[in-house]
Amino acid sequence: MTGAERRQQLLDVARSLFAEKGFDGTSIEEIANRANVSKPVVYEHFGGKEGIYAVVVDRETRLLLDRMVSTLHGGHPRELLEQAAVALLSYVEDCHDGFRILVRDSPVASSTGTFSTLLNDIASQVEYVLAHEFDSRGYDDKLAPLYAQALVGMVALTGQWWLDARKPKRDEVAAHLVNLAWNGLSNLEHKPKLRLRRNQ
Repeated sequence: MTGAERRQQLLDVARSLFAEKGFDGTSIEEIANRANVSKPVVYEHFGGKEGIYAVVVDRETRLLLDRMVSTLHGGHPRELLEQAAVALLSYVEDCHDGFRILVRDSPVASSTGTFSTLLNDIASQVEYVLAHEFDSRGYDDKLAPLYAQALVGMVALTGQWWLDARKPKRDEVAAHLVNLAWNGLSNLEHKPKLRLRRNQ
């Protein structure tokens, strides 16, 4: 094998192990054994487990972000929402090992970590679209970041659940997500207030 081929083989093996066992459950020895190489070969290419993990996570992050961002291309806001939901669920369906790696060691609810950072990047793209729509409809566009985080978080958490459930089918899940989000967004109050009475 060439050096590039060996590196790719090690990345494929490591990706599979990290998806199966997580970062803590995977060892350099296991990566080397599955690749039929010695441990020094893995160290030579990546410097250690942290190095190979960082490359795997970086590749998955770029792949998912590219898929999400490339879907947000004009059209009606509801279509943009549909495109984003289908893009995330398609990634879960096509690259379930990659998605498992991203969410296993840095869950959605975490304030730090690769997946939450990735979701913030996606939310920034959604925020831009929402701010424009809010402004054109007379809503406070300063609230676009809040709504962007809520929408992206809803889709991401559903993606985590669907990773194992796999029912209903992808497009049906996306349709239900969009139904909840769109019908909620289409009836937004300009100045929402809680209706609960508080004992003070």
